[in-house]
Amino acid sequence: MKSTFELIYEQVKRIPRGKVATYGQIAALAGNPRWSRVVGYALHVNPEPGVIPCHRVVTKDGRVSPAFAFGGENMQIKLLADEGVPVSDGRVDVDLYRWRP
Repeated sequence: MKSTFELIYEQVKRIPRGKVATYGQIAALAGNPRWSRVVGYALHVNPEPGVIPCHRVVTKDGRVSPAFAFGGENMQIKLLADEGVPVSDGRVDVDLYRWRP
């Protein structure tokens, strides 16, 4: 049986380049829509930063994480920009860039 974190990581790995998902969206896809905070905890201890693209997960209103685990908010903004996802005033346009599996 897979752990909660493994279920979360599986879903985050599915987010395509140039798209974002919300914490709540990942929680629901992983099996429990109430796991939004758990998604945050899991991403903070991401064991494979180059493989599990945690920079593609944002809040429901598109805010990037001020505590992005791998270099802070500016690194998350840079990684998203490198994929063609603009961040303005610390937010992504979720309506435009949301991943719709």
